[in-house]
Amino acid sequence: MQKIILASQSPRRKQLLEWAEINFEVEVSAAEEIYPEDLPTKEIPVFIARTKAKAIQQKRNDDAIIIAADTIVALNNKVITKPADRNDAIAILQSLSGKKHEVITGVVLLKGTNEISFADITQVEFHHLTDEQIIFYVDNYKPYDKAGAYAIQEWIGVVGIKSINGDFYNVMGLPISRVVQQLHTLF
Repeated sequence: MQKIILASQSPRRKQLLEWAEINFEVEVSAAEEIYPEDLPTKEIPVFIARTKAKAIQQKRNDDAIIIAADTIVALNNKVITKPADRNDAIAILQSLSGKKHEVITGVVLLKGTNEISFADITQVEFHHLTDEQIIFYVDNYKPYDKAGAYAIQEWIGVVGIKSINGDFYNVMGLPISRVVQQLHTLF
């Protein structure tokens, strides 16, 4: 069996690969999540994922398959990052309340000089959220490590999401079925 490395410390990505019954190891990339300012929104997470994957590949001396991903939230084509603190998380969720936004996950699979990269986009629409709901969520779930200040599989997703168009698991951080399909092309 080909060795597979997940270049992520995300517990959600780890969980999704486990659910798909893929044997893998976790090796966290120390690459910074920075990108050129003029990069189109859809290309940002792929750029960051590629940076993470290549950082891991440079440290290794084997032909392991490296899976790296990055997820961003975009509202009106503006990137919404992970919140800096409680107040930022509240402000982000207030900005998403009652609106549609895009969750874009960029994925890069590296094996030697072979690379498969893609971005998966899911449209998410929130119901109108009250300030009380937003504060409850932020104070109880502390979504500071999540793009857009929320996790779809947590309370806010259960009560706050009106609709999604696309892959649910993409919103969790990894379009796992598409990753599995692409892995088959690397074996």
